[in-house]
Amino acid sequence: MAKRMPAFYKIDKERKLVLSLGSGVLTPEDILSHQDRLLNDPDFDPTYSQLADFTKISEYRIGPEDVRPLAQRNIFSPTSRRAFVVKDDLQYGIAKMFEIHREIAGETGIRVFRDLDEALNWIFSPNRAADSTSPGS
Repeated sequence: MAKRMPAFYKIDKERKLVLSLGSGVLTPEDILSHQDRLLNDPDFDPTYSQLADFTKISEYRIGPEDVRPLAQRNIFSPTSRRAFVVKDDLQYGIAKMFEIHREIAGETGIRVFRDLDEALNWIFSPNRAADSTSPGS
C-alpha cells in the first residue's frame, strides 16, 4: 500500500508567499484538501505568490482526465505568480496541462520549473508581469 501524501504549507507574510510541499502519493483529493486548508487559514491571502514543490512526490494518481476539474477551482488571484517545481517528465506534463487550463481561464501567472532556484528567481523577479514563455521547458 502506497503512503498517502502528507501536504504541508507555510505562509510567509513578509514575502507574500505560500510555500506548498508534498511527499508520497498525490491524488486529486489531496489537492482539493490542500486548497481547503489554505482557504480556512486566516493568514492566507489569494494575492500572494505560491511555490509548490512536487519533487518529493513518489507516485501520481492524477491522470489527464483529472486536470481540467482541478484547474476549474482556483483559490489564488489571476495576478498571482505560481511556480510549480517538478522532478520528471510525468510531473512536468501534468503541471503544464494545469497551467494551460488556468491560462485559458485568464490566469497567466503559472510557470513550471525543474529547478527550485529558477522558480524562486522568477517569483521574486522585479519584473512582476508574467511573460508568455515558460522557463524550465
